[in-house]
Amino acid sequence: NDARASREPNASSDDATASSSARPEVSGEEEDEEEAEVDAVKSRLLDSFYGTNRGLSASSKTRAEVNELISRLEAMNPTPSPSYELAALSGKWRLVYTSNSEVMFLLAAENLPGLNVGDITQTIDGVGGRVENRVAFSAPMLESSVSANASFEVRSPKRLQVKFDEAGVETPTIVADVFQYVSLPMTVDVMGQSIDTAPLADLMQPFQSGLTDALNGVKSAVSGLPSLKVPLPESASPGSEAWLLTTYLDGDLRIARGDGGSVFVLTKVNDPPKYGN
Repeated sequence: NDARASREPNASSDDATASSSARPEVSGEEEDEEEAEVDAVKSRLLDSFYGTNRGLSASSKTRAEVNELISRLEAMNPTPSPSYELAALSGKWRLVYTSNSEVMFLLAAENLPGLNVGDITQTIDGVGGRVENRVAFSAPMLESSVSANASFEVRSPKRLQVKFDEAGVETPTIVADVFQYVSLPMTVDVMGQSIDTAPLADLMQPFQSGLTDALNGVKSAVSGLPSLKVPLPESASPGSEAWLLTTYLDGDLRIARGDGGSVFVLTKVNDPPKYGN
């Protein structure tokens, strides 16, 4: 289940990698230069995602550039043992780019009429030893999200063993203002004549008010419903167990890798906006 984490690794080689990535002592001037280089590479990396819809629409040239920049950042990783830095690893992270085929399939669902895939996030609770993967989506008149929840254990400096034990669907939010999706133009052309639609809009006003009141009633009723959570049985498929591999971590950027060389780039969520492509 590459979209969530990588399969079982060689933990001893991971320890060796972490040890070898420990950087030697550097002077203050050299440290400033390295921080400036890291910031420059991060800026180029994030800029390269523009217009790619989190990797779905990225060209082969863009993918090659992204992979090169990611490799450079991994070589300058300021947190060689992220599994032991749970305070830094904890928090909500938003996916901004991936090469993972399963996530690509999910993003491609936006091609369905009226469906929009919103934020894809991963929330890590270092104190409670929990991980939540969540995908927000919207369609005309409603918004919701689906989630997969897991426990984790530290297995090596860069890897966490993850076991998914619960799936969930958030209670839908009804968008009461249905007329944000349907509105009359100010004028329409009929046989070369420009017709003012204001009188028709006035006639529709009682209908609009009645429909809005009905939707508000549905919204109120639905909002009182609990979210749906389904425990996964102990005998769940092998895909319920995975590994979370972090190859770069700082205060606002995380890079993770999965099977087959796929990559996930995530940014720390502070004041979460709606995701924009």
